[in-house]
Amino acid sequence: MTIARRDRPSPTTSRGAWLWLLPVLLAVGVWLAGRPRREPAIPAGPFQPTVTGRGAPGDPPPGMVWVPGGEYSMGCADPRGLPFGGNDPMNDARPVHRVRVAGFWMDAHEVTNDQFAAFVKATGYVTVAERPPRAEDFPGAAPENLVAGSIVFTPPAEQVPLRDATGMAHLRWWAYVPGACWSHPAGPDSDLTGKGSDPVVHVAFEDAEAYAAWAGKRLPTEAEWEVASRGGLAGATYPWGDDFTPGGRWMANTWQGRFPGENTAEDGFAGVAPVGRYPANAYGLHDMSGNVWEWCSDWYRPDTYARDAASGVAVNPRGPSDSHDPAEPGQPKRIQRGGSFLCSDQYCSRYIVGTRGKGEVSSATNHCGFRCVKRPDR
Repeated sequence: MTIARRDRPSPTTSRGAWLWLLPVLLAVGVWLAGRPRREPAIPAGPFQPTVTGRGAPGDPPPGMVWVPGGEYSMGCADPRGLPFGGNDPMNDARPVHRVRVAGFWMDAHEVTNDQFAAFVKATGYVTVAERPPRAEDFPGAAPENLVAGSIVFTPPAEQVPLRDATGMAHLRWWAYVPGACWSHPAGPDSDLTGKGSDPVVHVAFEDAEAYAAWAGKRLPTEAEWEVASRGGLAGATYPWGDDFTPGGRWMANTWQGRFPGENTAEDGFAGVAPVGRYPANAYGLHDMSGNVWEWCSDWYRPDTYARDAASGVAVNPRGPSDSHDPAEPGQPKRIQRGGSFLCSDQYCSRYIVGTRGKGEVSSATNHCGFRCVKRPDR
């Protein structure tokens, strides 16, 4: 979950003022994922076999694995009716189309708190969530209300409807917490003790880009992220295959129980899990489904796949030149992938390979992080 800071009013106003979160929450991982869309579904194209690219050109950089790329079918068939498929047709993930991607190195897991701390120590970098909002972005706001902070998932004490006539039911399980940031993920009284191997969260898009540049890497394109998550499998529902829990084994950190108030943590974790606790896919990549959302470099548009499909095989696509979300025109958004520990088939089933998320670029929450890639020739 993320927050568009320039649209953010006073964090100390009354409960009624939480209406300001609506455009923000539409911009993020759970962006009303459980609400059936009214537009007709775009027919999905066939999933054809993956043609795997060349092998690794040498030894991997520390902490990275080789993704051979190649040509594959990108996108997601309508998952409704599948076990754990949810009730969203995922229209913006169609038509399924062919994509060719050059091989690359990818972080085996999400960037951790320890890794991000090393970056901050070396550079003195201050994340978006740690910066007080600018007065010019919030005309009329009292200076004492322009405080730094971020959005934290806060389960309600009572069971609440996942959607209602107002379209704002989701405001009941998110709270703006002054002082929440990457080093204080639950608020100013929290810290990273014992959480060095957890994925860093509360990072906005520019924070992820800054880390990647410092590390000599970059954020993955959406096409790179998907080919990596598929692990060579053509059309599989998950990074490991088509069974959500093969042999009764949990393969990802997602939500079990009745969302948003009851998480039974049958998968072992009620919140963020340390990286690498679940099996890697065939390429050696962990947590490509669940745990935390991951930023990609592409701008978000719902018509991207239709444009790419019209060109035949899209070669190393880097996404559209601008962003457009019909739900929030004018809000610049980047792609997020993989879902998070808050995803369930009741509300957000974007742990399914090929599904897409979107986040406003200045947003940060406690269920969004990132990982990096690099090409061997760069």
